[in-house]
Amino acid sequence: MDEKQFLIEKVLAAKADIRQREVSDILSAIRHDTVTKPVVYIGSGTCGKVAGADKTLEAVNRYLEEKNLVAEIVQVGCIGICSYEPVVDIQLPGKARISFRNITHELVEPLLDDIFNSEVPAEHVFGQFNNSRHNRWENVPLIEELPFFKYQHRIVLANCGISNPDSLADYIARGGYQTYLKCIRNYTSEKICSVVDQSGLRGRGGGGYNTGQKWITAHNTVSDQKYLICNAAESDPGAFMDRAVIEGDPHLLLEGIAIAAYAVGATKAYIYVMDDYSQAFLMLNAAINQLKEYGFTGYNIFDSGIDLKVTLVRGPGAFVCGEETALINSIEGKRGMPRPKPPFPAIEGLFGKPTIVNNVETLANIPFILRHGPQRFNEIGTAEAKGTKVFAISGKAMITGLVEVPMGTKIKDIIFKIAGGVKDGKDFKAVQIGGPSGSCLPASKLDLPVGYESLWNEGAIIGSGGMIVMDEDTCMVDMAKFFMNFLQKESCGKCIPCREGTRRIHEILENITRRPTGESGFEVLERFKGIMQLAELAEVIKDTSLCGLGQTAPNPLMSAMKWFREEFEEHVFDRKCRAGVCKELRLFYIDVDKCTGCVACLRKCPVNAIVGQPRQPHFIIEEKCIGCGICFDVCKFVAVKLK
Repeated sequence: MDEKQFLIEKVLAAKADIRQREVSDILSAIRHDTVTKPVVYIGSGTCGKVAGADKTLEAVNRYLEEKNLVAEIVQVGCIGICSYEPVVDIQLPGKARISFRNITHELVEPLLDDIFNSEVPAEHVFGQFNNSRHNRWENVPLIEELPFFKYQHRIVLANCGISNPDSLADYIARGGYQTYLKCIRNYTSEKICSVVDQSGLRGRGGGGYNTGQKWITAHNTVSDQKYLICNAAESDPGAFMDRAVIEGDPHLLLEGIAIAAYAVGATKAYIYVMDDYSQAFLMLNAAINQLKEYGFTGYNIFDSGIDLKVTLVRGPGAFVCGEETALINSIEGKRGMPRPKPPFPAIEGLFGKPTIVNNVETLANIPFILRHGPQRFNEIGTAEAKGTKVFAISGKAMITGLVEVPMGTKIKDIIFKIAGGVKDGKDFKAVQIGGPSGSCLPASKLDLPVGYESLWNEGAIIGSGGMIVMDEDTCMVDMAKFFMNFLQKESCGKCIPCREGTRRIHEILENITRRPTGESGFEVLERFKGIMQLAELAEVIKDTSLCGLGQTAPNPLMSAMKWFREEFEEHVFDRKCRAGVCKELRLFYIDVDKCTGCVACLRKCPVNAIVGQPRQPHFIIEEKCIGCGICFDVCKFVAVKLK
């Protein structure tokens, strides 16, 4: 029997009396607090693989084989700094674990040559981990002191990128599942619901409903069968929190699910994962099988009288299936369409039985709350929003990735202190919060604290936690058009306001970003009439759509029109896009003082809009120009300019 199996079967299941020192040594070895041979950690989450982590892994294996070296390789999830991937950590016996950024396969050999000779290549190192048992590397900052981590408070992401997500033993060695066992052995289900209620935890999926109250409702509803559903149907553009948590710490989610199921009296739990998350699906499936093997799920778990079966469901990836009643329909084998509420799922949900639907981040907070008590969780955040929130930073931020901050943290601190501000020295313009159904906020609102009411008061929503940073080169009309196009395509089509309204808004936005060549007077009148109806149409959709997704669908448009109205007016009246993004509104001209007559632009123009003789200045015929920008791209003399 190996150490890992010994730990699981003997220590956690309490089937043997062993000395505390033996337990401590085993735990330490599994956590890699002490190592007897080098350990190479490779960030192998989806973001790491996209950046080339698989080739990096092959290069590490090849290096060790060629050099005849013995080392352990551990594939971990994303630590949060996606723009630094592939991330490679190295831990030598007696030395601190040290992290290196952007280690593509060709950099593996020089990196390992240096580090195995106790030299640190300064170009790619970004930090080391603090551990009292390890000797630190000189002139290398601690990971926890880097601005990206310094201002975070990690609960859900605590083990992501650090522990081995494939190892049940690793999770247990870090205290995992002890809280679950304590709950089913010592706490009543009513007690657990009460603790979660006292903690002030609110749903992290967007609505912000009190989690404890939802659980109490389901617990008090009499039924012969109850269900728990984990909503991992993350299909928002720019959001990847659920994927990263599952890939980095799947057992944290499963422990939260197990505790929640016991609290509400559910014996069956479903995890609904979107189809695109193939790696997350496979890792969850492996983790669930580990729980079955060691008796953490099944019948009469550890002689407690508690039963639990966890089932994975692969969703189609439809955005509407993120809505809880549409998700329930999908699990039942029906088309993913929302149901009217009430009745709410906590009373009548899956197969007509009481059902709790929580998202990944909500459930991942549960072990912390039950381990440390509601007061500890209460102390984090604000009066109206307790705990932390995970955000996915994307777009034009200097550092993109995942951050976890206390509720109440100012938006500007997330963007400028943690994510390093806007890249390439550009000016900040706006941030889209809450996913495609969220709202954009301008620079004047950067002092807003993140929270439910604080954002609602400004017409925004916290959503699942997507945060897309936009710079001065962003066209807000184009941004609104992108999200409305996404939403009209993802509408389930059940209710007319959402189905037809979002399509019509997208058509209007298409019209104002297109050059009105050849329009008749009637067509011009229709275009302006549509523009004048935009705000009214958005209000109708908001007020009359069936589900929350339809009701929030106009948010991107309404917020963009509220804060950036002048850009809409420029598109409508001046037929101009100040950012130069809307191609059909771009007008190029040639600076005759810089043009050498090389004819490169003339040859490449797809519509023959450029005229001129060789070695003589050229000219662009505006009536023919389609704004494609090819001439701008091919000109070597910077003679082609945007009006």
